[in-house]
Amino acid sequence: MKLVRFGPPGMERPAILDGDGQIRDLSGHVADLSGETLTDEGLAKLRALNVTSLPVIDRPVRLGPCVPRPCNFIGVGKNYAKHAAETGSEPPKEPLLFNKSPGSTAGPNDVLILPPGSRKSDWEAELAIVIGAPARFVTQAEAFHHVAGYCVCTDVSEREHQLESTGQYVKGKSHDGFGPIGPWLVTRDDVPDPQSLHVFTDLNGSRMQDGNTHDMIFGVSQLISYISRFMTLQTGDVIATGTPDGVGLGQNPQRFLKDGDHIEIGVEKLGVQSYDVAQPSA
Repeated sequence: MKLVRFGPPGMERPAILDGDGQIRDLSGHVADLSGETLTDEGLAKLRALNVTSLPVIDRPVRLGPCVPRPCNFIGVGKNYAKHAAETGSEPPKEPLLFNKSPGSTAGPNDVLILPPGSRKSDWEAELAIVIGAPARFVTQAEAFHHVAGYCVCTDVSEREHQLESTGQYVKGKSHDGFGPIGPWLVTRDDVPDPQSLHVFTDLNGSRMQDGNTHDMIFGVSQLISYISRFMTLQTGDVIATGTPDGVGLGQNPQRFLKDGDHIEIGVEKLGVQSYDVAQPSA
């Protein structure tokens, strides 16, 4: 299933895509794509619906984040060997974790507004995991039973804030709009092998990132198991699993986002984000 949320910011409603790609309203059956709806039992109830009987939502319509504000929005750093190399780092011995503010989520086509004075905002195309059943001290063998599905995520990163000032990565990762997720949540039964998905970024029509999730150092099941050792992953939590090489930081010369840029970020089977970049005058 491809599940989606549509409507103005803060007023999104749940929906499902039918076989023809039409958006069908689910709000008569579930309040949102959260809580029990994302468990195996909740998703089974959605699969049992007669989708063609649901109201069609006329396009164009704004798509919101494919899940509402998560309890935890976790990033994984340097999880592709080539990306670690382009940053001048050795591949990590264990997953490098950081937090993104739950409030940084945005819709897949919302304008990305850079913070005033930003000079080094960067793109990172990522496969994201959405948690279904809560996970605490789970094994790798159990991990996939805790996955509701997957989505595209852009881990927007202000490198100056992230790397050149004191403190932790969270400062460069958490500005409003720095975590677009969607366009849809694709349930795990429709993504049988999350370690074989093409990942790309196009900036103003030029291919910048062109990778595959099989290059991840730590795969989906490893990440869920590892993270669950340190916190309980709650239903609806989002894990951004890392990015391939080709980020702006790794270009020669370096290239960062600026006012007027257009970005397309995609992951095979999960759809494409397409948005403009704007930066208010300082």
